[in-house]
Amino acid sequence: YDVPVRVAEDGRLWIDFQIAPMQDETGRITHLIPSAIDISARKHAEEELRHADRRKDEFLATLAHELRNPLATFGMALELLKLPTSADEIGRRACDILERQFRHMARLVDDLLDVGRIAQGKIELRRERVDLAGVLAQATELARASLDQGGHELVVSLPPQPIEVEGDPARLAQVFANLLNNACKYTRGQGTVTVTAAVEGEQVVVRVRDTGIGIAPEALPGVFDMFYQVETARAGHPGGLGIGLALVRSLVELHGGTVSARSDGPGRGSELSVRLPPATGAVGALRRRAPIPAIQGLSKRVLVVDDDRSNADTLAMLLQRSGSEVETAYDGLTAIEAGARFRPDVVLLDLDVPGLDGLDSCGRIRGEPWGKDLMIVAMTGWGQDKVTAKIEGAGFDASLTKPFEFSTLLSLLAQGPRGSVATG
Repeated sequence: YDVPVRVAEDGRLWIDFQIAPMQDETGRITHLIPSAIDISARKHAEEELRHADRRKDEFLATLAHELRNPLATFGMALELLKLPTSADEIGRRACDILERQFRHMARLVDDLLDVGRIAQGKIELRRERVDLAGVLAQATELARASLDQGGHELVVSLPPQPIEVEGDPARLAQVFANLLNNACKYTRGQGTVTVTAAVEGEQVVVRVRDTGIGIAPEALPGVFDMFYQVETARAGHPGGLGIGLALVRSLVELHGGTVSARSDGPGRGSELSVRLPPATGAVGALRRRAPIPAIQGLSKRVLVVDDDRSNADTLAMLLQRSGSEVETAYDGLTAIEAGARFRPDVVLLDLDVPGLDGLDSCGRIRGEPWGKDLMIVAMTGWGQDKVTAKIEGAGFDASLTKPFEFSTLLSLLAQGPRGSVATG
């Protein structure tokens, strides 16, 4: 039988006691031989497995909850739009709701994918010298829906002189947007979220403070662990998937930095701090990403190819409203026939269309006299790490990962063919 033996104030040993009877030639038990084996490692492993299984169940239940909420909102907003008496103001508000929930679901999917990429070591940073103020402005825009929905006041305090860091501006913006979203999530009612940045010694420090539910001292060491949720969240306040802060820590560490949390206790808010090394070398002009051009109209002939008819038809309507002439096809072979007849300037081609997949369809189109110089953009629901190697030699000019912003597509089309393959 297994017996726990306390060996220290906070420790236990598990001992497997066995007692073997010894018999003489008549079968009479003459004596007993006891043995004891330390099975603590096995018991601790079993306990870890039970703990991991419990966390998995909590994660799946939370994921279902997180996805059902925006889906329910989608349904109600769509019902509003279908009302025959819907006024312009109601339609506009319904569209705002749909956009906000769409961004929320897209962020959930992106975080889930990034967790997998980091676990496999597939995250690659596109480092450049960036102004921290610009990164924080982008993060604020990404978290705007959470701030507005909660009615929270955002206070940003930056020093007058620029602070520069070396890093991937998109990933750094993701870090600070996740911290802002976390602050909003755990702040009841109309609270205040404060962001400060400063150079302290040899480090750049960004702090995100909130007036929310706070964190108990014993919970502080685990807040950046995967799938971790503080007890106050489980006890009635809506938590999250428990991956946002784990993703923050991984991305910050990839940048050579650290992240920490502090709180004066439940009900007294919390503060999450990111420490990054400052940019090194001579101060030069910052390499800023070119802004998306403002495009009033786009007069092009566009062929949209996607086996999901809803996606294809919706994208076609948006392109028509932007001034383009559009044809749609729902499989690869039909796309080639439509292209020969329609002679498009641009083909937006989903990689997973039936009949002839996107890679083969692109090759066939490039082989046609009318397809040599047009622009072909791959559309895919897979992450860029899965498709970049496949599409580089297939004849595509660029790729877009679903769901993408329509303004990103317009910007890409305005650049013309032979752009960057991994557009995102």
